[in-house]
Amino acid sequence: MTYFSKTKTLLMSAALALIAASAQAEGIGVSLLTQQHPFYNELAKAITAEAKAQNVSAEISIANQDLNKQLADIEDFVVKGVDVIIMSPVDSKGALAAVARAQAANIKVITVDVPVEGAKVASYIGTDNFVGGEKAGELMAEQLGGKGNIGIIDYPLVQSVVNRVNGFKAAIAKHPDMKIVSIQTGITRAEALAVAQNMLQANPDINGIFGFGDDAALAASVAVKSSGLSGKVKVIGFDGMPEARAAVDNDPDMVGVIQQYPDQMGKLAIDTAIKLEKGESVPESQPIVPGVYTKKN
Repeated sequence: MTYFSKTKTLLMSAALALIAASAQAEGIGVSLLTQQHPFYNELAKAITAEAKAQNVSAEISIANQDLNKQLADIEDFVVKGVDVIIMSPVDSKGALAAVARAQAANIKVITVDVPVEGAKVASYIGTDNFVGGEKAGELMAEQLGGKGNIGIIDYPLVQSVVNRVNGFKAAIAKHPDMKIVSIQTGITRAEALAVAQNMLQANPDINGIFGFGDDAALAASVAVKSSGLSGKVKVIGFDGMPEARAAVDNDPDMVGVIQQYPDQMGKLAIDTAIKLEKGESVPESQPIVPGVYTKKN
């Protein structure tokens, strides 16, 4: 073989190796709902750490609560030819098109934290939100002695939140002297603050507020103080990130938070994706039971 033939062969081998490495690098695509919430930051960290530990490539894109951005990110993953897509949908119904697009390209889809309504994915990994909502309702009943008026700060576009609010309602319904008097949507912390202030102004007899997430609950606690109702309104949140747990420890109005485990979800998502890449079967649903964080624990 001539020098030039050997050189040509080596160059072709190197090129093929680069192509193979590139293809491997795009094995898992990850589309997360936002980077503006501590829960999703922890989820992203866990996904990155587990991918590194397992020596697999996971490319993370952030939708920042923009459905069109998420749809574009999923399309990008499809074009790149990833094997598996892990996603936390911005909109449980709106993300159906993204799942259909991926599945049409024979790409397995795993949903984390938020399910996609009307879609059958390879696996859903997330908190048992209905049970978490029930725990929040039971805690509220305990804090209020089984009677009082309740407000809810909601995010109805996301099925996981719908489930936790439904669980909360189911628990409250068991107490005839407790009544939900207001349910309003407040997605960001700023929106939740305005909603909580309006809620308290319109219903000065509210005794408790359930925030669908940490931001909503922390905002509600601020609204309680700014309304001169500190010590009179109990606030319970959902997620259990460090800021919220610190508020439970130190803020008299923040009495508890339902604690999710994004570190477990992120690790499990990558491990499930690896199994799918190998052609192994995985459970369709992998629920994680949430905890309850209160001042006493």
